[in-house]
Amino acid sequence: MLISAGGPLISPDSPEKPADFHFMGAASVKTTNLSKNFFLAAVISIICLIAAWPVASGLESKYLRGRQKVTEHESLDKYLSGLVSKDEPGLAAAVIKNGQPAVIYTAGVTDIKTLQPITAKTNFRLASVTKQFTACAVMLLARDGRLQYDQSLRDYFPDFPAYGQAITIRHLLTHTSGLPDYEDLLPPADPARTIEEQQITDNQVLELLKQQRRGKFRAGEEWRYSNSGYVLLGLIIEKASGQSFDEFLHHRIFAPLGMETTVLYERNKNTVQNRAYGHTRVAGRWEIQDQSLTSATRGDGRIYSSVEDLIKWDEAWRDETLLSAEEKKLALTPVKVRGKGPVDPDGRPAAYGFGWFLNPWEGHPRAWHYGETTGFRTTIQRFYQDSLTVIILANRDDLDPSSLALRLARSFLSSKNR
Repeated sequence: MLISAGGPLISPDSPEKPADFHFMGAASVKTTNLSKNFFLAAVISIICLIAAWPVASGLESKYLRGRQKVTEHESLDKYLSGLVSKDEPGLAAAVIKNGQPAVIYTAGVTDIKTLQPITAKTNFRLASVTKQFTACAVMLLARDGRLQYDQSLRDYFPDFPAYGQAITIRHLLTHTSGLPDYEDLLPPADPARTIEEQQITDNQVLELLKQQRRGKFRAGEEWRYSNSGYVLLGLIIEKASGQSFDEFLHHRIFAPLGMETTVLYERNKNTVQNRAYGHTRVAGRWEIQDQSLTSATRGDGRIYSSVEDLIKWDEAWRDETLLSAEEKKLALTPVKVRGKGPVDPDGRPAAYGFGWFLNPWEGHPRAWHYGETTGFRTTIQRFYQDSLTVIILANRDDLDPSSLALRLARSFLSSKNR
């Protein structure tokens, strides 16, 4: 159940009205004072029963719960209204607390050409928030016995250089492989050609990595964020499952969870329904810009999804729909290294598991990730011990969803303690 908070406020569902009561009297019958008093008493009793009926049926508490959600929506308004002007690219946000109906806030348009309003169903490119889905796919295959976490990279790519022998699937999941980030190896874009013509594919990333004679460090010794590892995981998923990456995600994750319009997008292969396009401000004006040289790789950032579908993803993590408690524990266990450890995007000490950052915030344990790519900024912040999740997706690159999400989290976490 969703309570919409974008645009005009929608009040909670009103209790169903009790049936009308009709009273019939006989005009030809002489009514005594006693019968008048009896009739009056009966009417008063029936009125009292009607007034008490919603409480007795539990509908009043349902209404009060709805009113409580309106108060929470006002908290989203307080922090998010005013960020987006009319007919600008915008954002969609969701707060899920204690398993109750999600509170949704939307503002802005999907693109500046059609001016289609953003809704809870609008699909944004998730960028690196994709990684948690890639990791989940690997874990499902491990459960199936189709792969093992400690298998070598060369088990799947036998012609990979010798430095790949020590790199395992576990290293790829936790950014401890030592693989250089392919984004750092790309030459600049040729301005005479379209970006789409020059985009690197997963197999081209593999070939680029094969050209390297060594990694940045010995596998397992240090932590260094690398999109390369998650691109290779997408290829490994295909080899282990015998399916294309997008088909595996659809059949094993998206469809079972009812994530009806979430898709691993591949140009000329499938489409994105209710698509938001990324935007960048150029010389004071918004332009549609949501493609870069790295926009065609898949396992590191190619999924499009909506806040409505990500609410279902969050529910699956709370209810253990896809992964068991033991499997989730594995995903949410911080990796340990002897050298330099994980850091967040600002260079501060962090923690990392399988596709999730795991460093706590203000004493609250959390699993979180951010996404940044041309024209999009995204985040999901799961405070799993507090039963609180905040999701923000933006199709503009001047917002900081992670900071906004933490401001919202502080408000909801403090209200829990009041």
